[in-house]
Amino acid sequence: MKIKNIHSTIRRTRTCCTVANKADQTAANILHREFEASKPNEKWTTDVTEFKVPHATDKLYLNAFMDLYDRSIIAWAISKRNDNALVFDTFEQAIKNNPGAHPLFHSDRGYQYKSPIFQSKLKEQGMEQSMSRVACCLDNGPTEGLWGIIKTEMYQMYEIHDKEDLIEAIGKYIDFYNNRRYQSRFDSKTPMEVRNEALGNESPNQYPIAFNPRISKYKESLKNKAQSA
Repeated sequence: MKIKNIHSTIRRTRTCCTVANKADQTAANILHREFEASKPNEKWTTDVTEFKVPHATDKLYLNAFMDLYDRSIIAWAISKRNDNALVFDTFEQAIKNNPGAHPLFHSDRGYQYKSPIFQSKLKEQGMEQSMSRVACCLDNGPTEGLWGIIKTEMYQMYEIHDKEDLIEAIGKYIDFYNNRRYQSRFDSKTPMEVRNEALGNESPNQYPIAFNPRISKYKESLKNKAQSA
């Protein structure tokens, strides 16, 4: 390679889009990558992702709330703008669908989640807030993984030519994901089948997460820090 002057393209180091600021109304990373939940509405995660509209310069933003027990999408909203209203609308939908829920609420450090108005909404619902650390996307791994699933599968399932097609495809895929996408972890049941079974059961079935070496290494480092403190 040296003789032929062949070399790989080196990508530029990306600057983290979230900058730590002591003045920000942030919350601690209480979730600590404990991505298993023993029952519905125990732990919720959320994030916003971007979709580019085909053959246009427009973009759409999807906000979704995921329940870590059954990995179902319990609420979602689409907007042309990534703003507070998008997250607030999703939150109101989630509360309407789950009026008695008081989960641990985990997100990244997006400005919507640091909004005093949004944080007051969480307190009113008796929810404790948790946030990923700066530049640690794995702290919100399940939601990041959900975006990967949607963007890998959705474009293979539906023809998307414009904004209207994209909005329709997102809605159809979320319905498919919740109600018809069987998962081996859940004994070949869909997220909503698992959720409905658990909501009517005082002792819901437990579905352990497969071993993940990166998460295991992280938890071991936390254990070592606690022992040395």
